[in-house]
Amino acid sequence: MTDLQPARGTHDFIGDDQRRFDRVVQTARRVAATYGFDEWITPIFEDTRVFARTLGETSDVVMKEMYTFDDRGGDSITLRPEGTAGVCRALVSNGLTQSLPRKVFYAGPMFRYERPQKGRFRQFHQIGLELIGPAEPLADAEVIACGWDILKALNVAEDTVLELNTLGDSESRAAYRDALITYFTAHRDALSKDSLDRLDRNPMRILDSKDDADRRVVADAPTIQPYLTTAAAAFYDKLRRHLIDFRVPFAENPRIVRGLDYYSHTAFEFVTASLGAQGTVMAGGRYDGLIAEMGGPSTPAVGWAAGIERLAMLMPNTPTVPAPVAVIPVGDAAEAAAIEILQSLRANGIRAEIAYRGNLKRRMERANRAGARAAVILGDDDIAAGAAQVKDLATGTQEAIPFAHIPSRLK
Repeated sequence: MTDLQPARGTHDFIGDDQRRFDRVVQTARRVAATYGFDEWITPIFEDTRVFARTLGETSDVVMKEMYTFDDRGGDSITLRPEGTAGVCRALVSNGLTQSLPRKVFYAGPMFRYERPQKGRFRQFHQIGLELIGPAEPLADAEVIACGWDILKALNVAEDTVLELNTLGDSESRAAYRDALITYFTAHRDALSKDSLDRLDRNPMRILDSKDDADRRVVADAPTIQPYLTTAAAAFYDKLRRHLIDFRVPFAENPRIVRGLDYYSHTAFEFVTASLGAQGTVMAGGRYDGLIAEMGGPSTPAVGWAAGIERLAMLMPNTPTVPAPVAVIPVGDAAEAAAIEILQSLRANGIRAEIAYRGNLKRRMERANRAGARAAVILGDDDIAAGAAQVKDLATGTQEAIPFAHIPSRLK
């Protein structure tokens, strides 16, 4: 056994793991397309400023978790820790801010330096949606409904709950920020060092703290609802009505927050109790100020991201692999005809394989070990007759079938 192993926090996708992973991506891609989302593929590394500006210079991701390095030209490069910033950068740098709305789907690897545990890796993978341009709550509801339909298509919806909150508008958040500062200042002796650092700079981040002592203080902290402006309250009311119309069940959770100023109104998470501490499988919200942070015009947007590994772990069944058809030439002279049949089967969407060596007995043994459902056997006499022997490996029955009819008989 080699001493070369995957780097800590990474893993290989082989066999069932790969099939579950692929099912998540393909299902999400298919459902998103029915909602009108087009797939964008952006680089896995960006100018560090793309993330430092959009995630917040003082966020844990920027300060502790980003894989950042100087390339040979002296430029600071960062492996992407999330997908939204790259999509927004692509929108701006490709001059697409004047041709809105844009409905974007993405899938791919992300990178964060953090302690690996169940459902959390240093190289992990996400699917995501971004709906850029509309400012109406209907857009938020449609993005959430698409996520719900993806979860249903993966048969994991019953294991998840949509938790919903509002962050209000800028006026709402300013009033709420003052209320949080007043509350947490009165309890500063019970706060962790990290939360004390956030108290004046960004008190909403304290609400996200995982520290046990902080959580006890947060339990009695004020919620944003009393500080919502009339317009912000109306936005939230309309969002909830739209979700009911989309038949998306939800539970309100006033503790869901986003700490950065460009977030507004909707914040939500699909959570599960089936993965231990890593309970969030899909999360998102509205980020009307982010594209302006990237140097573009003020542009409303809403979206979400979901962990592929976590969704794959929730799936009740591993996708099955279609049983192949084994094509077995008897003798070297039959190989050319076998290749013709092999390719005709594949052209008709049938998984087909050929053994590269061995006599008939060994090739048949290999076909059975591979779980083949049928064997197409041909020798010199079969070639002369233009018909191969097709054997059903489940029943043992065998019959001669003309070459041209083999794909239709095995579909």
